[in-house]
Amino acid sequence: MKRLVVLLLALACSLAAQAQSSDPGWDISGHTKFRFNYYSYPDDSIFRDVLGSSATDYGADARIKFSKRSGGWDFKADYQLIGIYADRLTLAEELPGELWPSSGVINDDRRWFDLTWTLAESSKGALLHRFDRLSVGYTTDHTVWRFGRQALSWGNGMMFNPMDIFNPFDPATVDKEYKSGDDMLYGQYLFNNGSDVQGVAVVRRNPLSGDVEKDQSSFAVKYHGFVGMNEFDLLAAEHYADQVLGAGASLSLGGAVLRGDLTWTDTDLDDVLSAVTSLSYSWTWGGKNVSGVLEYYYNGFGQSDSDYSTQSLLNNPDLLKRIERGEVFTLARHYVAVSAMVELTPLFLVTPNVFLNLEDPSALLQIVAQYDWKQNLQVLGALNIPVGSSGTEYGGIEAPPEGSYFSQGPGLFAQLAWYF
Repeated sequence: MKRLVVLLLALACSLAAQAQSSDPGWDISGHTKFRFNYYSYPDDSIFRDVLGSSATDYGADARIKFSKRSGGWDFKADYQLIGIYADRLTLAEELPGELWPSSGVINDDRRWFDLTWTLAESSKGALLHRFDRLSVGYTTDHTVWRFGRQALSWGNGMMFNPMDIFNPFDPATVDKEYKSGDDMLYGQYLFNNGSDVQGVAVVRRNPLSGDVEKDQSSFAVKYHGFVGMNEFDLLAAEHYADQVLGAGASLSLGGAVLRGDLTWTDTDLDDVLSAVTSLSYSWTWGGKNVSGVLEYYYNGFGQSDSDYSTQSLLNNPDLLKRIERGEVFTLARHYVAVSAMVELTPLFLVTPNVFLNLEDPSALLQIVAQYDWKQNLQVLGALNIPVGSSGTEYGGIEAPPEGSYFSQGPGLFAQLAWYF
């Protein structure tokens, strides 16, 4: 399986190069990434019962980007060939998914168009190809229209982002170069003063029935404006049948930048407020450039009083639905995140991160390193260390049977990327 993945990725890159030489009107670029993950599990971890004391995951991803412009029209297509060989794929079958949504192989069960095709699959491996971007657009001096699979990012959070309701990144994700695309109609109108209004309709299917349903889709409008040198955002959306209102701003404070968002969500069960605010500042320390961020996050969907018992979590379906959809990544309500990117050399960056649950307390310590090895080669790595006692979020919440926990020990991430 692993050898087949490498051969097919090399073939995809070769075909892209041939296409570019045969039709120079196309803009063709892309990358190939090879990933490795190592996970360790303490003695009381339920993962140890399935995987043993440790697990390793291997992955390869070739993304080939095709784009072309003609007048005001544009066409974009990102083709992906993905290979995975992962011990952790077995977790999806072995553990209760309603409490532990295992990260399996990407699919289009919820998306409007099924643009993912499986070439081979086993209990620990998968080989698939798909389109993560596929859209046609038209642009004028004041308007942008685009239909198809594309990605959209809203909000002012630096690590946590409650206003970004479309496939947000997990704050602890190491490689954030591309977020997954969704099938949507997107429009934007640009005003003469630089402000703009954006509207989007994201059409989705019910993953159980396969039918397109309004309750599974999203409709949103966001206005981005200016007050002097400062910026603000206003959001109104219907997201999975929930009403969402949001407001955010970005303010300059001397050499620092203060950002923040506040969202209100009207669900079937409750009205929920979530918020994020951060302060970012750049300085020179010991001759090295440093960019720091201090962020506070309030997750209104989170558990109160650090109660992560099975019954309590099942009594909070709004939280579980958002975790399962990949919109919320934390269990409690109050968090602080600290990050500092240190430029050891122009080609070598080190970023220590701390994600702290203020209520347990527990934390995830993360050290990320990025090295631009050569012109088209980049090495990315991370060390993840969860800190906390059993029963806390990062130390591991309780799992059935009694005495077991969803706990992990230190883990490693490594990636080699080649760009063309």
